[in-house]
Amino acid sequence: MCFRAAAFCIGLIFAVLPTTAAQEVQPKPAAKPQASSAAPKSPANKKLSAAAKARADEQKALALSLLVSLATDARSFPDPTLRARTLARIADALWEPDPDQGRTLFRRAWDAASVADHESARKLEEDRKKQEAATGSSAVVRGPNLRAEVLRLAAKRDRALGEEMLEKMTEARKQEAIEATSSARRDQPLDTPAAQRQRLQLAGQLLDADVERALQFADPALTNVTMDGLNFLSLLREKNPEAADQRYARLLTIAQNDLQADANTVSLLSSYLFTPHMFIMFEPGGGQNTSQSRGRTQPPDVAAELRAAFMQTATRVLLRPSASRELDNTSAGIEGKYLVIRRLMPLFEQYAAKEIVDQLKAEMSVLAQGSRRGLQDEDDESLRRGLVPERSSEDMEQSLLDRLDRAKTGEERDGIYVLLALRNADKGDMRARDFVEKIDSMDVRKQVKPYVDMTLAINAVGKKDFDTALTLAEVGELTHIQRVWLLTQAAKQMPPAAKERALETIENAAAEARRIGGSEPDRTRALVAVANAYLTVDRPRAWEMMLEVAKASKSVEGFSGEDGRLILRMQTQMQTSLRTNTVEDFNLTGVFRALAQDNADQAVELARSFEREAPRSTALIAVARTLLGDKGR
Repeated sequence: MCFRAAAFCIGLIFAVLPTTAAQEVQPKPAAKPQASSAAPKSPANKKLSAAAKARADEQKALALSLLVSLATDARSFPDPTLRARTLARIADALWEPDPDQGRTLFRRAWDAASVADHESARKLEEDRKKQEAATGSSAVVRGPNLRAEVLRLAAKRDRALGEEMLEKMTEARKQEAIEATSSARRDQPLDTPAAQRQRLQLAGQLLDADVERALQFADPALTNVTMDGLNFLSLLREKNPEAADQRYARLLTIAQNDLQADANTVSLLSSYLFTPHMFIMFEPGGGQNTSQSRGRTQPPDVAAELRAAFMQTATRVLLRPSASRELDNTSAGIEGKYLVIRRLMPLFEQYAAKEIVDQLKAEMSVLAQGSRRGLQDEDDESLRRGLVPERSSEDMEQSLLDRLDRAKTGEERDGIYVLLALRNADKGDMRARDFVEKIDSMDVRKQVKPYVDMTLAINAVGKKDFDTALTLAEVGELTHIQRVWLLTQAAKQMPPAAKERALETIENAAAEARRIGGSEPDRTRALVAVANAYLTVDRPRAWEMMLEVAKASKSVEGFSGEDGRLILRMQTQMQTSLRTNTVEDFNLTGVFRALAQDNADQAVELARSFEREAPRSTALIAVARTLLGDKGR
């Protein structure tokens, strides 16, 4: 049974400081008007200012008290993941008032994170082996990288501490680095040595907060051409184009003087100028590997001199004499070199001198003679992906429909219908459900339908099409928590004039959440999503729902109040897809920040009512950071 927020009566631990002292201050005699545009503060304003300052001081004291007490408790948490995260976040929050204490807590968090990461890796490998034994393939969801989380927070506060932890991580993963580089072959250009990769990942995480500090961590790793390094430079260019271009120019010089630089080195370098965040590499047999860390990004507007420098480096590397097939040990091989030149040829024709274009075309002719049959028939559209406009979705769909007429087996037809369903689902086209129904194999259809319905739901929410979202919530093959998410998102998107409809939708979401088993973590996450929806539509009822959340969490193991996400998995003999979406509305942080702004003392008591350590810690840290005026997550 729910109670109104007005009935939420909890005793306060800290009494409001008295303001009688401010009330007894006698106003000074009126001074002569000054030649100033600012009006003098009235006695009433002075009283309000004193009271506000007293309240702010009280809230800061309460926040620090909460954090120090929680840090003491966290040292004995048996779960290393919870211990690491709690100590790291407290260290970050306490850094300004007490950096020495923060440094100590960061080091303790690191020790706990090391234990947690090792255990997570062991479980991940077990899960992978079980799936491969059962289905012949695997689609596993990685757990959080705790050391990276601690490192990011520590490095933001103290570069020396960040370097210390980065060195520990490098040592801990030395075996990985050895395995990644000991093959002595350069046939895996997408790989970056582990130490460099960790440094560049950390630098990328720091870019939003502190570009200078990010560069301090990244520069030691920008000494050779790697995919991770060029990806970082594309991110850096959004913040500081000059710094990014300078470092890219240096990589061009390094590649030009590196006798081991080959066609794939050129293909990597082309990404920065023409296909940011997308890399296409080639194997000695002509195979193609594509890696893309972001959606399609427009080429940057760089100086003509920098583009000319790339053309010069690319020409020198690509026109180096090629060894015979038997002696060639480059990463791209004969076929790969041919395909790189062919891929980049439109760029050379646009930006390079005619004599260079002629030399490269002559090189292609020589390479083609020693290559496998059919290499020259490779599809140019696939080969030049990112450099030329892609075919329209209608053309792609028609191409698949044409293949249906030529399909010789039911399995082949089912595979085409799967592709058609997935392509239309990614566009948010409800026809995707019709293609699913045309799949003959019941097992395949059973795997594909939930994946397609949830993909359509995510698209509907992204487009703020709450009517389609509500339709999918009714007819889609969704799990309980997926339906709760969809209903609460639709309710939050409804206009203020539709408040009654929004409330009805949230009530339906609450009923759906209660259908989840009482011992399952998803039940509590779903109820938190309902509370977050009430924050938007009917704030007092959010307090009521959070009482139910606290009660529900008592009987649930595995609910931490964070890491909320929706996982879509489709696993058939034809295709395996895994999609993970972060869902902040399943987490406690946002709702407790909002409630702390309404009534800090009640929010503290509500946080303390969580019996389990993980959600209680998450909630208390959220309240404390709100009281400290921290507006970030």
